[in-house]
Amino acid sequence: MSLAMQAPDVDDTDALLHRCASGDRAAFRLLYDRWGNRLYGIALRITRQAALAADATQDAFVQIWQQAHRFDPDRGAPQAWLIGIVRYRALDAVRRHSREMPGYEPTEIEDDAPDALARLVSTTEGAALHRCLGLLDADRRRLVVMAFVDGLSHSELAERLSVPLGTVKSWIRRSLISLRGCLAS
Repeated sequence: MSLAMQAPDVDDTDALLHRCASGDRAAFRLLYDRWGNRLYGIALRITRQAALAADATQDAFVQIWQQAHRFDPDRGAPQAWLIGIVRYRALDAVRRHSREMPGYEPTEIEDDAPDALARLVSTTEGAALHRCLGLLDADRRRLVVMAFVDGLSHSELAERLSVPLGTVKSWIRRSLISLRGCLAS
């Protein structure tokens, strides 16, 4: 397998982001090759429309290129930073799209590639995440999935679950801390 086609499990993402921050286009290309499909899959899961997911992924990579110098490894993992960017871009795309043309729905073409969740679970990293999610309380697991897979914002979750926003934020934070601890072990 060529170096460019290796899964993001080969973790030099931090170094690639550092090189991108200094304007290294080859590093950016390698980062795109390693993360493009996974970030597109996340965006597709949130937007549920291929065109919106593609736009969100492109916007995310533009932001990654322009703001790679802002990545701080002391604040979190580079993978989380990348996923966070595409998640917010996908949520923005959905909100923008819902305001643009009410009632207009373009025809959807079914994607014959395996869905992002199936691809994720097939990796070692994905299997570990699946195992750790299974250790969470069912309500907390559902909350994390609704936030990070379905793309619901904290306020949308609070409204949907009829609980205060601060409670939702606390639950998600505690769940993520538990997941981080499980994945580290």
